Amino acid sequence: MLSHQKKITRSKLFLIAFLVIVILLYILGRMPAIAITPPKHYTELEFPPLPKLELPEYTRFKLENGIVVYLMEDHELPLIGGRALFRTGSRFEPENQVGLANLTGTVMRTGGTTQHSSEYINQLLEQKAAAVETGIGGTAGSARFSCLTEDLAKVFELFTEVIREPVFTEEKLDLAKQQWQGNIARRNDDPGSIASREFQKLIYGRESPYARTVEYETLNNISQEDLIDFYTKYFHPENMILGIVGDFNTKQMRSLVTEKLGDWQPSRQALKFPLPKVTQAEVGNIFFVEQPQLNQSYIQMGHLGGKLDNPDYTALSVMNSILNGLGGRLLNNIRSRQGLAYSVSAYWSANYDYPGVFVAGGQTRSDATVAFIQSINEEIELIRTQPITQEELKRAKDSALNSFIFNFQDPAQTLSRLMRYEYYDYPQDFIFRYRQELEKITVADVQRVAQKYLQPEKMVTLVVGNKEAIQPPLSTLGDGIEITSIDITIPEPS
Repeated sequence: MLSHQKKITRSKLFLIAFLVIVILLYILGRMPAIAITPPKHYTELEFPPLPKLELPEYTRFKLENGIVVYLMEDHELPLIGGRALFRTGSRFEPENQVGLANLTGTVMRTGGTTQHSSEYINQLLEQKAAAVETGIGGTAGSARFSCLTEDLAKVFELFTEVIREPVFTEEKLDLAKQQWQGNIARRNDDPGSIASREFQKLIYGRESPYARTVEYETLNNISQEDLIDFYTKYFHPENMILGIVGDFNTKQMRSLVTEKLGDWQPSRQALKFPLPKVTQAEVGNIFFVEQPQLNQSYIQMGHLGGKLDNPDYTALSVMNSILNGLGGRLLNNIRSRQGLAYSVSAYWSANYDYPGVFVAGGQTRSDATVAFIQSINEEIELIRTQPITQEELKRAKDSALNSFIFNFQDPAQTLSRLMRYEYYDYPQDFIFRYRQELEKITVADVQRVAQKYLQPEKMVTLVVGNKEAIQPPLSTLGDGIEITSIDITIPEPS
């Protein structure tokens, strides 16, 4: 009986499938023929004009104790995140205590607070899938939090505790030091890192706050009391900018911020310290770091750069685009046509409040080292002495203008930029001014800034590689040229 039913069922299925095919063929037969049009060449494509971009709505206010606060609502997800900036940085730490700022920023969070141990804070944040982190970099200190909307009250309370009441325990300081000691021991493992580190020293000077490195000895000079002193000197409400973005009501958030931070009293110790002076340390020489195990060279060459508030910054950024990236001169000529590089670039970089570095270079096989350096120099001289083409200018400007929208991908990104502009005393519409200036840049502008800011006579060249394998040798780069060796041996503590 079952076998008979299966046969009937199978017959029905075949009949249904046959009818579906017949119907489909009938429908397709009655449809008009569709002409197949060949795809257009990319140069024939037409795009709508770029949308007008505006800053999202936000609220800025200042508490009586000096804290500047930015609030920006974003209700797309039930999340809230915040970040605080503090006017400090490793550039202000003593020369014999390099690493002090970093350790202060680390132990400020890992040491817990006067009210809660670090273990309690870690466990609570893990349960709520939230985060509270702190750190101090070269030019600023920061603290941040993130959480679900429903957990804001508790997480923000912990965030303000960490900022206002950190406990710099000896145990956590010792652990942070051990981690740094491991970093020191491994710092010569990566030739690319060696090149970047030593090049900064050649430009800024070995003792400059913008180039010096943490050593075993400088770690040994740092005590728990030093962390407390560094924190006390820089972490005040007058030195703080706070930004919060996410799923909240501005009025309620303003009340919460005032409740948790409004009674933090200004300090008489709050001072504005002068920035370290910057001059180029080495000029026009070639330096070498011997790494006999390598079969390729890591090269960096350049000189001191400038700041973002330079009136010529926009034209210089166009120059950068012409030299770099897909379709840029360096990739086209040095990598693709000559086959001299695995990677190659040249950027006039800028910082907010101290000069950056113009740095060119990349990686190449050992026997192509001299040819690679010569080709870089030729490209720099070419863009200095001969006008770029209109096609190059258009490509560079179109690329920058078309990618401009990615500066506004989410409110958190925009808020972070507003805070940086406030921190470094830049106009809040700085990025829009950049866009307006970009549209006006001409071929003559690019050649003018290339002639002015690319200075071959000040170029310093650093090579990390295998001396025996570099043939022809570096000495063939010029008559009477001297190659200075750099010793990267890690000093043992005294």
